[in-house]
Amino acid sequence: MDVDTREVARRLSEAMKSSGLSLRGFAAALGTSHSRLSSYLKGTASPSAALFVRACRIGAALGEARDQGWLTPDLAQRALKDAVDEGDEAWAFKIAVQARDQVRELLATPGAPADAWEARPSARTTDRWDALLGAFVAHEFMAADRTAPAWTDLRADEEWIKPNLLLDDAEIRDATPGWLSVRGIYVAERDLATA
Repeated sequence: MDVDTREVARRLSEAMKSSGLSLRGFAAALGTSHSRLSSYLKGTASPSAALFVRACRIGAALGEARDQGWLTPDLAQRALKDAVDEGDEAWAFKIAVQARDQVRELLATPGAPADAWEARPSARTTDRWDALLGAFVAHEFMAADRTAPAWTDLRADEEWIKPNLLLDDAEIRDATPGWLSVRGIYVAERDLATA
């Protein structure tokens, strides 16, 4: 292994360690396979310059977010998955809204590690909950004049209307913001204010 390949492998290893994620988790965060990342770490293959820079940036941001107590995509998705697996959709919705609020605050805080939210979460819930979290995160990034992370481009497989005791389905549809309804998810705007 030449000196440059060894340095790339060393820096990728440091980025993975900083992220606090396993090999599989860090690979998922980067949007690559664990076997491919493993070959980069061994120096048997070389990543593209874009993947290398992204890995270093996201690894550092995830480490800073963890050290500073910020919620990360993986932590949010795991909490969401646990709530959904337990059948507690009210709690799942609160988690998704809390994640949205944390992303909003993170993006508004100068010097905060917002790049951590570019990491693709490794845990999956159901398409509608993944799409809801993705919609929230994408909306906050766009509101902050930043490009939404690639992993947030999700849509529910089937239309989902979140029940509201005071509104019927047609009223919920009418009261849903456009950035959410385009993903096949209908939540009355008043339910988005607080969870």
